[in-house]
Amino acid sequence: MTSRRHSRRLPVLLLALLLLLPAGCGQPQQVHTLSGPTMGTAWSVQIVAAPGDRNIAGLRDDIEAALETVNGQMSTYREDSHISRFNRAEPGESITLPPEFTVVLLAAMELAEQTDGAYDPTVGPLVNLWGFGPDGRRTEPPPEEKIEAARERVGWQQLELDLDTRTLTQPGDVLLDLSSIAKGYAADLIAERLEERGINAYLVDIGGDMRVRGRKPDGERWRIAIERPAEGERAIHSIIEPGDAAVATSGSYREFFRASGREYSHTIDPRTGYPIPQELVSVTVLHDNCKEADGLATAITALGPEAGYAFARDRDLAVLLLIRDNDSVQERMTPAFAPYVDGEAD
Repeated sequence: MTSRRHSRRLPVLLLALLLLLPAGCGQPQQVHTLSGPTMGTAWSVQIVAAPGDRNIAGLRDDIEAALETVNGQMSTYREDSHISRFNRAEPGESITLPPEFTVVLLAAMELAEQTDGAYDPTVGPLVNLWGFGPDGRRTEPPPEEKIEAARERVGWQQLELDLDTRTLTQPGDVLLDLSSIAKGYAADLIAERLEERGINAYLVDIGGDMRVRGRKPDGERWRIAIERPAEGERAIHSIIEPGDAAVATSGSYREFFRASGREYSHTIDPRTGYPIPQELVSVTVLHDNCKEADGLATAITALGPEAGYAFARDRDLAVLLLIRDNDSVQERMTPAFAPYVDGEAD
C-alpha cells in the first residue's frame, strides 16, 4: 500500500517541479549599459538581456573593435589612419581603402552631389584653418586671403576613386574630413555587431548619434530627448520615440568661438569658406541608418533654415530644425518627423 501511494504521487510532484522550474531559474530581462571615450566624445551602449546572458560576454571587446575600425581608418587626429595617409600623400599617389572607408566616402560624395557642395568631404583645409581640426583652436578669424587659399583646395569633384580596386588618388593638397559622417557609421557598425550576437533590443549612442531597436524590458519604446539650444545649461526641447531607426543631431551652439562680439560655428560652408550663420542652431534627422542621418544633419545645417528645410521636405526626410529668433528658439519640422514627437518637455 505504501509503495503504491508513493508511485501515484511521484508524477504529480515532478510535474509541479517542472512547472516551477522556469520561474525559479529564468531571470527577468534588464538594461545593461557599457560606455567609454571615443572620437573626442563618449560612447554608450544599452542592451536588453537577462543577467548572465552569454551574449553579453565579450561585448565590450566587440564594441571597441568596431570603434577602432572607424578611428584607425577615418580619424584625422591619428597619423597612422588611412585618411591621414591620404591627406599627406603626394600628387598622383594612390592608397588602397578598406571596405568600411569606401562605404563612408561614397556616401559623403553622393551627399556632396545632392547638395551642390553645401556638404563636402574635402572641407578639411577650411576646418583646420578655422581651428576646428587637428591643427588646434583659434580665438579669432583667419585672414581673408588664407580663407580664399583654403577654399581653392576644396571640391569633392577632385576626388579620384576607383571602385574596382578601391584606390583613392591624391590630386594634390586635398584634405579629406569625414568627421561629419564617420561617427554615425560607427554607430551602425556597433549595431551590426550587436545583431550578430542575437541582441535585438538596444540603444547605441556615440556623442548624440544613435541607433535604436526593440523595446525596453517594460515593453516601452526607447525615448530620446532632443536638447534645447541654450548656452551654459542642458535642457530638453522635446522627446521623440524613433522606433527602430537612427537619430543624429548637428548643433552649432556647443562648438564655436567668439571674436569681436560674433560667434563662429564649427560647421563650415564649403561654398563660402566661412562658418555658417548661427541662425540654424540644431538639426535632428531620423533615418534607417546613422551614417546617412549624421551626414544629412550636417548637410541641412550647412544649407541653412530655408534651403535645408526645402531639401528635407522634397526628399520626404524626417527632420526637426531649431532656429534662433532673437532670444527665443523656434522649431520647424517636416511632415515626416511629426509622427515621432511624443510631446513638448516642461
